[in-house]
Amino acid sequence: MLVYRIVHKAYSNTLFAPGISGRWNGKGRKVVYTAESVPLAFLENMIRRKGVGFNGDFKIMIIEIPNTLGITEIKETDLKKGWRDFKDYSKCQPLGNAWYDKSDTPVLKVPSAVLPGNFNYVLNTMHPHYAQIALIETTNLVPDERIEDILKRYR
Repeated sequence: MLVYRIVHKAYSNTLFAPGISGRWNGKGRKVVYTAESVPLAFLENMIRRKGVGFNGDFKIMIIEIPNTLGITEIKETDLKKGWRDFKDYSKCQPLGNAWYDKSDTPVLKVPSAVLPGNFNYVLNTMHPHYAQIALIETTNLVPDERIEDILKRYR
């Protein structure tokens, strides 16, 4: 299975996991967030730009997850009301932390809060089978310049 990640070009040659907290992981848990498609990866990244656009500084990472690796799935029906709140991750982090700490599978499939009906894949970089996940290609991200203009309005 292929998954995608949009990153600054400085981080595009490796699957870097800084251990900062996110929707599905608490601080110190080293995970890599990916998406099921390039458009979803773009939207997930775009909402975090905070007025800084894409202007050629970002790349698309194409990552292969072998079909032999186990995947744990969290379904939207398993989540509490308000889980999509972008200011409060308290409904999602405990679930992601439990998956990470249990370490049964290297991949967690989760619903996208940005685009319902789509899925993201969280990769546990500390899992023994994580080394089987591979960055297979990095390509340029060249979005329509009007998107850049929209982002600059929200500085």
